[in-house]
Formats: sequence, structure tokens, C-alpha cells
Amino acid sequence: MEKDFYGDLRLGILGGGQLGRMLIQEAINLNISVSVLDPDMDAPCKKLCDKFETGSLTDFETVYKFGKQVDMLTIEIEKVNVDALEKLEEEGVIVYPQARVIRLIQDKGLQKQFFKQNDIPTASFQLISSKENLKDAHIPLPFIQKLRKDGYDGRGVRKIVEESDFTTAFDAPSIIEEWIPFEKEIAVIVARNDDGNVAVFPLVEMEFNPHANLVEFLISPSILPFEVQQQAEQLAIKIAEDLQIVGLLAVEMFLTPEGKILVNELAPRPHNSGHHTIEGNFTSQFAQHLRAIFNLPLGDTAARSNAVMINLLGEKNYEGLAVYEGLEEVLTEHGVYIHLYGKKFTKPFRKMGHVTVVHEDRDKAIEIAKNIQQTIKVIA
Repeated sequence: MEKDFYGDLRLGILGGGQLGRMLIQEAINLNISVSVLDPDMDAPCKKLCDKFETGSLTDFETVYKFGKQVDMLTIEIEKVNVDALEKLEEEGVIVYPQARVIRLIQDKGLQKQFFKQNDIPTASFQLISSKENLKDAHIPLPFIQKLRKDGYDGRGVRKIVEESDFTTAFDAPSIIEEWIPFEKEIAVIVARNDDGNVAVFPLVEMEFNPHANLVEFLISPSILPFEVQQQAEQLAIKIAEDLQIVGLLAVEMFLTPEGKILVNELAPRPHNSGHHTIEGNFTSQFAQHLRAIFNLPLGDTAARSNAVMINLLGEKNYEGLAVYEGLEEVLTEHGVYIHLYGKKFTKPFRKMGHVTVVHEDRDKAIEIAKNIQQTIKVIA
């Protein structure tokens, strides 16, 4: 880029949540000026960025005007106005990940078609326009229905077990896909810069909250067989290269009991499955995203130690000003790192923070993490 990287380069982030907050914390180390656009006037990024603007991420004019004030735009959420990003690209604003990549990943139907066209293993699927099409499905019951657009953090996903469930199914453009009896949910984060250099973080194993359908517990590095880890990492690299993405790409996958890997979904940004990298790896996912979009040398992704990450979710039946119980008790443990996201209000299953446990003994790290999970409560 023509401007001096260390000083007058202006980075814009669409979205002011916790991902943007942690990205800014890394950007400060590189003296990058950061502006943020978010609809929430109390968004977690507000107090950390150089300039904060309140506005819709899906409104063309709002996104376009915001983008004209910066040299480069990136995202922390996919639900943004892509038409505005394409116009900004045409007018010389750098957008990473590219608008075309965001458009594809916004639509789970296009994602699935991309997988099929590029020989990426995934569950069998069918595109439907409304719930009326369910009676003609060629995917056998039970199957999963996902809204093609706007699903996030487990929302927009439904399991259809029998025909009586058709009445309560989503009545909107969706995909239905084969129900996979998986052994493990796994994820790989890969980074690619504009020179085409690629670096992949080690595979992680995930456990999901069964009620909220979002990551609750993550273990790094994986102890799955080397062949499984290698195959998953190579798949992530292939997808990044097929997309020609610039930035980070999180690839969520299923491991079947037979040892087969199926790609589930993609996220073109820092991701919940990479939070442990802040303390657990030589380069964090946030530092790596900045390296990738500014076309800098990619960092060492190797794990420093065993790391276990727990999401701090709002407790059931509590909604209002957030109160954190058990923090002092947890801070007496060795190798515990607490990240609170600065969200003023809690509600059931809202992501309010995370805790990473780093320990040379994997089993001990898991034990401490499970204890923390029972100790810290986010109430109101």
C-alpha cells in the first residue's frame, strides 16, 4: 500500500462486537488507526477504537459512506451490505475478505454448491424455497434444515425428525442436509495473504452447548490421529486457495465414526474456535488476520502449550445488567486467562466472554476448565 503502514493507514471494521474488540487489541500493537461501524451504540469496540460510528451494517449508504473514510475494510460479522463493498472495491478501497467471498459465505446454499463444485466433502444437501418443498425432499428423515441467510451462532438451524415437524419448519429459502451422526466436531483456521502465502493453525476439537448450538468448550491441540489432523488442515488450505481469500478462514467440520471428514460451514473472519490462540499459540488468530490483510509475512501458528477455551454464556433465566460470579475464585488458578467482552447486558446463552486455560498437562487443563465452567456464572 502507498501509505505508511506504521502510522497513517486507516482500517475500518464492519461490526463492533468481541471479535472486533480483540482485533483492535492487536491493531494497537501495530499502531494501526481503527474505525468501527456497528448498530449498537454500546458495542464492545466503542471504547477501544479511534473512531466509532453507529449505523446499520446492512444499509448500502451507511456502509458505503463509512468505507469511503478508510483505506481498507474488514469484517467481524458476515451480515453486511455486499453491494456497498463491491462499489467500494471498484473505487479503490481495499476490502478483505473480498466482497465476492463474503457474498458466497452469506448464503449457505451457495456455500454448499461451492463445496460440490470444488470436490470438497460435505453432507448431502438439497436447496428448497419454502417449507412446502419438504414433502418432496430426496434427503431421508431425519435431516437438518438451515436458513440460507442470516443464521448465526446456532440460530436458523432446525432438526426435522418426522413429517409432523414440517409444520414448524422454516418457511424461507433453506438448505436441507443429511443428518450426520458424527464422532467429533472439529475446526481449522487458515490464513492467506495477497501474495498467496498460506498458514494453518493446528486442528482443534470442539464441544457444543446442546441448547444454544454454539461452541462451549474447545481443546487445542487435538490428539486425533495424525492422518485426520493432516487431512483436515489440507482441506482448509484447499478451500482458502479455491476461494482465493485474503484474510482468515475458519472451517468447521464433522469427523464421522468411520474417520471421514465432512466440511460443515465456513466463516471468513476471526472465529470462536480460535480464541485460544491468544495465549495458546505463538501467533494469535487476530494478529494473523492483520498480517494476512496487510500482506505481511504470516506468523508461526504452532501451539505453545495445551490450551482449553470455555465460552462464558449468559445463564438461563437471567436478562439485564451483567454480573459475573466466581471471577476471583477462578483467578487463583495458574495459567487462567479471562476475557470479558464489555457487553453491558446479558441474556440467556449470549456470549459474554471466554476463559482460556494453558497447562503443560492436557488432562489437567481440561479439569481446570471444567471447574471454571461450573464456577463462573453470568447473571443479572
